[in-house]
Amino acid sequence: MAGIACARTLVQAGHRVTVFEQADAPGGRTATVNTVFGSFDIGAQYFTVRDPRFARAIDTVPGLCKPWSANNVRVLDATGRVTSQGLLSREAHWVPSPGMQSLVAAWAQPLQQAGQVQLNTQVQRVERDSLNPQGWQLRTQGSDGSQHVYAGFDAVLFSQPATAAQALLVKSAIDCTLTTPLSKVAMAPCWTLTLAYPQAVRPGLTTLGPQWNVARSTHHRIAWLARESSKPGRGTVERWTVQANPAWSAEHLQDDEARVQAKLLKAFGEVTGLRAEPAHVALHCWPYAQTTHPLGQSHLWDASMGLGACGDWCLGHRLEDAFISGLELALAVK
Repeated sequence: MAGIACARTLVQAGHRVTVFEQADAPGGRTATVNTVFGSFDIGAQYFTVRDPRFARAIDTVPGLCKPWSANNVRVLDATGRVTSQGLLSREAHWVPSPGMQSLVAAWAQPLQQAGQVQLNTQVQRVERDSLNPQGWQLRTQGSDGSQHVYAGFDAVLFSQPATAAQALLVKSAIDCTLTTPLSKVAMAPCWTLTLAYPQAVRPGLTTLGPQWNVARSTHHRIAWLARESSKPGRGTVERWTVQANPAWSAEHLQDDEARVQAKLLKAFGEVTGLRAEPAHVALHCWPYAQTTHPLGQSHLWDASMGLGACGDWCLGHRLEDAFISGLELALAVK
């Protein structure tokens, strides 16, 4: 979100931009995974809109984003019972359709059509341009192992977790004003479990387990549960995304995946009362999922070096924070 927001703003201002994306599609932590049972939003689950600039940007893709369970987010105790708080928030929760990744994908499409996005490409080193000491070049490696050097850049902007950006600067032996602030940002990991129960799709039965669709939990293993099939524009097969508690995820970050999956599946049953055997079980780990200590400003920009950084971690952990960060970095560069 931050990188594409930054790139599209720079392009609109007349700059030539190249986006280097490590994955096979833009999206980052708005990732959507498609399966034979339907899609799962394995990262960000929804977004809220508070900044008018974000609202105007969403208006550029009319009809793509729809409200979801705005008044149905439950707060649960460790046994899965709804607490006296009942509803967590009446603030509108929005989801793109058909998946959370769709919003970033829509904004990235013009960049991709113009050949300005390099997919499956990891930047391994940032160096001064061999032909222009004032500029930059990037050494990259593709998912197929191929290596390339891209040169001729006036500026390099990092849209990564703060830890990853700092590590790349250190690896590149670059001494700049970004390094120290980046080192002060802290982010927590998150184990994410996805489950599908196709046996729920039959006459007279549309859901299994609890009667709510979305909940925050105080269970020591689970922080969030969402019935994916309740989101607008999704398939009807009963599907759940379960996100682990940040502290528990950190404690078990190096555990065997099968062990983590078994523990989260057991906790899911304890919270929801759903003991049926899922037809689909998958696990994903986000090493940098939720900001616990933000930067405290919208972006970093060293004009003398032509280096900058953006991400939700600058302001918090909301999707809108990522957008604002990317936007304001682009405006600083302009």
